[in-house]
Amino acid sequence: MGFSLFTGISSLTRCVGFTLIVNLGLLSFSHSSLAQDYTILVIGDSLSAGYGLEKKDGFPEQLEAALINTDPQVRVINAGVSGDTTTGGLARLNWALADIPHMVILELGANDGLRGLDPTLSSENLDQMIIQLKKQGISILLAGMLAPPNMGEEYGLAFNSIYPDLAKRHNVALYPFFLEGVAGIPDLNLEDGLHPTKDGVAKIVKQILPYVLQIKEKVQ
Repeated sequence: MGFSLFTGISSLTRCVGFTLIVNLGLLSFSHSSLAQDYTILVIGDSLSAGYGLEKKDGFPEQLEAALINTDPQVRVINAGVSGDTTTGGLARLNWALADIPHMVILELGANDGLRGLDPTLSSENLDQMIIQLKKQGISILLAGMLAPPNMGEEYGLAFNSIYPDLAKRHNVALYPFFLEGVAGIPDLNLEDGLHPTKDGVAKIVKQILPYVLQIKEKVQ
């Protein structure tokens, strides 16, 4: 009887110990996996939302595919809303940050320019977004935009200065023009002449990738 009791206690102890080790191991693995996750949130309009494209061909999805080649734990979240302005982006910023990203690519302003909205208002909206992001310790890549040529020289000068001025004021990284090398090229745009095709997005991703990697590596 004594031997059986001792054996039972010994077996129970080993079983509990093994379970504890396994659980701790799983917790450790889970924490390690989470720690390696690097999340990038793209807050933008139809240019980054993937308007007119299959989901896998949008900017966030192609960017994630490119980044996974160097880091399989990276995740890029699409928070683009077609038709959105800087005012709309500011209004939805808090809920867009629910995933607590490490980096935000801020791609807004194209619709402000198309609608001829006051550049001062656009600048103030982006300014507030940058301030909120910095308060939360989130890295920022500001994607610049240019005013449509038909808006006139005076408007163009005021609008086009928004992004370099904000980048300098807040000391954040700037990708000067989100549609660089794509805008105005028929083969890289849909029939509307405004939104990039799959190949147009691929070119944007290729050009912006070094900026994203520089921020990511600097933080890590």
